[in-house]
Amino acid sequence: MGAQRNVLPILFLALISFLTQSVLTQPVTINSQTERRALLDLRSSLGLRGKDWPIKTDPCTTWTGIRCQNGTVTNITVSGLRRTRIGRLYPRFNVESLLNLTRLISFNASGFPLPGSIPDLFGNRLVHLEVLDLRSCNISGSIPSSLGNSSRLSSLYLSNNNLAGSIPSVLGELKNLKSLDLSINSLTGSIPLSFGSLINIEELQLSSNYLSGSIPPSLSSLKALKVLNVSDNNLSGSIPVQFSNLSKLLELDLSKNSLYGSLPVEFTMLKSLQKMIIENNELEGRLPVDLFSNLVELQVVDLSGNKLNGDVNGSFWSMPNLTVFDVSNNNFSGHLPAPSSNHSVAPGAVFNLSNNLFYGTLDFSLRMFKFIDVSGNYLQGIVNDDERNASVNMNCFQRPNQRSLDDCRTFYNERGLRFDNSGAPPSTAAKSSSGSRRWIFILAGVLGGLGFILVLVLVLVLLLRRYNTGLTNQRRSTDIGPVRESDSAPQLPKDPTNVSGSGDPFTYEQLLRATGNFSDTNFIKHGHSGDLFRGILEGGIPVVIKKVNSSSFKKESYTTELELFRKLSHTRFIPLLGHCLEHETDKLLVYKYMPNGDLANSFYRAINSDDDSLKSLDWITRLKVATGAAEGLCYLHHECNPPLVHRDIQASSILLDDKFEVRLGSLSEVHCQEGDTHQKVLTRLLRKPGPS
Repeated sequence: MGAQRNVLPILFLALISFLTQSVLTQPVTINSQTERRALLDLRSSLGLRGKDWPIKTDPCTTWTGIRCQNGTVTNITVSGLRRTRIGRLYPRFNVESLLNLTRLISFNASGFPLPGSIPDLFGNRLVHLEVLDLRSCNISGSIPSSLGNSSRLSSLYLSNNNLAGSIPSVLGELKNLKSLDLSINSLTGSIPLSFGSLINIEELQLSSNYLSGSIPPSLSSLKALKVLNVSDNNLSGSIPVQFSNLSKLLELDLSKNSLYGSLPVEFTMLKSLQKMIIENNELEGRLPVDLFSNLVELQVVDLSGNKLNGDVNGSFWSMPNLTVFDVSNNNFSGHLPAPSSNHSVAPGAVFNLSNNLFYGTLDFSLRMFKFIDVSGNYLQGIVNDDERNASVNMNCFQRPNQRSLDDCRTFYNERGLRFDNSGAPPSTAAKSSSGSRRWIFILAGVLGGLGFILVLVLVLVLLLRRYNTGLTNQRRSTDIGPVRESDSAPQLPKDPTNVSGSGDPFTYEQLLRATGNFSDTNFIKHGHSGDLFRGILEGGIPVVIKKVNSSSFKKESYTTELELFRKLSHTRFIPLLGHCLEHETDKLLVYKYMPNGDLANSFYRAINSDDDSLKSLDWITRLKVATGAAEGLCYLHHECNPPLVHRDIQASSILLDDKFEVRLGSLSEVHCQEGDTHQKVLTRLLRKPGPS
């Protein structure tokens, strides 16, 4: 009996455990029909595919990106999902059905196009919302002040959109906010002073906007702050010395502003700092002496493009975690300090000390570095090290590609220093004396190159014309049908809307969005058959769009070209991706974007150098371009029946893709070749130059 009494409690506990386990293993299903209908409405308004959100299954268990707790929807992630074809054609920011998801904690749509403004419902109605991620959603308008009501919000990501206007100061009332990212927008005004009240903020990203004014010292009260990025704005004033209170700060980026003054001595107290990026400002003065010896956790240091001066303490060589050290384009001077030993240099670090005023001899070998750039200084002596890991040009070394002897001697004499020119540094000629000769060579190259192309085109035309004359009889005997001598262009279809084979049809609204309503910023040039605009299709595909206004151009400006692409196809023609003929006056043709533009702009390109020199195409590429153009013309003249003549072959008509392969453009002037004399043919080929 005693044994039976001991067994009963054990059986009871086992039964309770079994029942509990059965309950826990039951799938979580959505409890509310109201929430189910809200999700179905959201599926419809966003145009989501049934594959991701199947209508006949339970959202909590099978729908991608849906998470539930106790049968209630808490998390929605549409990031990475795809729309239906209709949804892609007419995307919109319609999420009103979220109002019925009263327990929603997180909404993530990053990378999912939601054109339109941010609805007020996120701040006014979704009181449990903690995470709102709308990065890269093509959102426009301003940031709604209603978001300041989202008291539970911990993460707000609105970066890489088209938001404008000022930052609402009420965002400073979000005491639970840990991450705020408003970067890469068009926000204006100043940084709100109220941001100093974000006591739990860890990441504050405001870069790449148009913010102005000074950096609020109140940000120094953000004790939890780890990342502060206000780069690429119009901020001015000095760097707040109070930033030394940010003891947990890991990354500080103040670059590309107009900050002035000196680097605060108090920065030596930022012991946790790993990235200090303050390049391209107007900072002056000396660096704090013990700056780099105190900040031993630094991995990236970029102070380039300022007006900092004085010498640099050699402790920067030995920061153990350093990967990038850039103090180029400043006014640092003095002897370049030597590392204490080869083993003290940070392994794998890249050093850039170029374009300063360092002088004297190098007391260390350049071989110990992964890469070092000391070019553009006044260092002297002999450098025998291998240049593959170092750049030493434009110094006073006894080697080629250095400053002129007079420049070096003047620099050292002005400072009362000894210039050791024993062996006379074999410097290149001074810029002032070589500039004129360089331009002579450039002009000679330009004229020679253009002459070469002109002669080549003339020879090709004459040879093709002669060859064409020899084949005339053969063509007449093999033509499918008679060719009338009066034909002056490829025959147009009786119905101009018959454009099958001329690429995909686009709606006018699609191309308006692609070109920003044909804005001036996307305008390329006026062509003789239409205006050219840059555009970006959905999916990020770059294109060029020709806009033909029927009131300004002849109907043949686009119908001839459409008919040509409908009947002919060749790899040397500019690819026609599609068209739009639905507008009453504006007819649009969509072409593939050519990264290298046309030959007129690619033959010589300006490079970023002090002497404004130009870089020309190498002769191998020139021959490749000439051959490609000849292939396209040969196809028109000898493989088309009747033979066609381009009538607008010039440098701006020869387009170049990313591999400098030729694609012939300006095809709206193509006509049938008539049996006239050589003089008439040349006259038509060499038409008066103009925009293509």
